[in-house]
Amino acid sequence: MKMFHILLIVCSLFTLSVHAAVQDFCVADLKGPDTPSGYTCKPVAIVTVDDFVSTILRGAGNTSNIIKAAVTPAFSSQLPGLNGLGLSIARLDLAAGGVVPFHTHPSGSELLLVTQGFITAGFVSSANTVYVKTLKKGDIMVFPQGLLHFQVNAGGITAVAFASFSSPTPGLQILDFALFANDLPSKLVEATTFLDDATVKKLKAVLGGTG
Repeated sequence: MKMFHILLIVCSLFTLSVHAAVQDFCVADLKGPDTPSGYTCKPVAIVTVDDFVSTILRGAGNTSNIIKAAVTPAFSSQLPGLNGLGLSIARLDLAAGGVVPFHTHPSGSELLLVTQGFITAGFVSSANTVYVKTLKKGDIMVFPQGLLHFQVNAGGITAVAFASFSSPTPGLQILDFALFANDLPSKLVEATTFLDDATVKKLKAVLGGTG
């Protein structure tokens, strides 16, 4: 009789778990706000296959800029089906001489796959240990969440890579821009970086900063 009661309880719990199953997906309703927890769900009745498909990464990005690099994201706002799934992807194009300066992704780790050319990439741990490698087609490298890292074109041709993230919105902060592309007073930049006044003002002029 005791065993029968146990089986009855197990069957009841199983039935409840089936009825309480979570929904399959939460396609982003791009008409609503993008909150820290993501977008609200689009009504399932109007979800289509196109919410889960994108061709945005087919074409090369525009590398005609100061860093000779382009990052084309496929995040929740570009691919609504990613909403709530905890992942995303982006395409990286690096022209000859191109660089993605030291930067961090506060909300996700990154896995970089090189598909063309050569890229020297690296990151710095919280113990200030440097991990650097030159990657070629087919090579991958991981950058742990929140750590400063960079990518530099290491060949004479355009390099292409695809970066996947452990978040639909990994975030981005580029160190050089944070220091020199805003109105942070030069004296504070000099005090916190040990750079001289002329160097700070030169970098601010290059990156559009003031102060």
